[in-house]
Amino acid sequence: MNLQSLQTKDVSNWCPGCGNFGIQVALKQALVNLKLEPQNVVISTGIGCGSKINQWIETYGFAGLHGRSLPVAMGIKLANPELTVIDCGGDGDGYGIGMGHFINSMRRNLDITYIVQNNQLYALTLGQTSPTSDKGAKGPSTPLGVIEEPANPIRLALASACTFVARGFSGDIPHLTSLIERAISHRGFALIDVFQPCVTFNKINTYDYFRNRVYKLEDDKNYKTSDIEAAFKKAGEMGAKIPIGIFYQVARPTYEDAEPGLTKGIPAKADISNIDVGSMIESFM
Repeated sequence: MNLQSLQTKDVSNWCPGCGNFGIQVALKQALVNLKLEPQNVVISTGIGCGSKINQWIETYGFAGLHGRSLPVAMGIKLANPELTVIDCGGDGDGYGIGMGHFINSMRRNLDITYIVQNNQLYALTLGQTSPTSDKGAKGPSTPLGVIEEPANPIRLALASACTFVARGFSGDIPHLTSLIERAISHRGFALIDVFQPCVTFNKINTYDYFRNRVYKLEDDKNYKTSDIEAAFKKAGEMGAKIPIGIFYQVARPTYEDAEPGLTKGIPAKADISNIDVGSMIESFM
């Protein structure tokens, strides 16, 4: 497989300069580097600008409801654990209406990679503030500024027993590509929260804003990704300096390892030639 084989006939309709382009390039490059065949990859999405990503990467894809992409991803993985399942969605999608799914998916530890395109607003609906918007941020529905504290997805992930917790920046494609590769290779639920500048509606959290602030955790030779207390502390840095990279990684049995329904084989490959559902269908008529 190469990058050209992942190119779709259609081109994206994202705004020029959108941070989603960086995520798309990084994801495609990671799939190529890992030598994953397109027919063995499924990208699940919800609703939003970034959730259109599976329309422009030549793999299998499923577009679900707003905030409900993770249940779909879990269903796909349980139906066929041999597939590489990747979920892509926005901060409003995953940290707003999908917050319950976000927490429980990490707790269950299915072998899924979850990439969150975090632009700190709802871009598809013209720039309303989201759960990760900074306190005081203004938008169409909050003209006087947000009064709530922003959600901290990294700390939420750590508190929810997530086994791989990372943050990337779509303006640093090589680094993000490496994070995605390591997340997919990780056996268990992997979160990558990605700073994804919205050039149309977010005039504060821009590319320059992040370039002047982000630093890589791997540059600190004393930092250990097995230290959850250190990860909690680093996750609180959201000021003049903001860390990106892998905050925490640990090995733990996956949900699939303990699921009784998978002991008899892969459901998607089960022989159903002798199964008759006629009587069940008639019962609903």
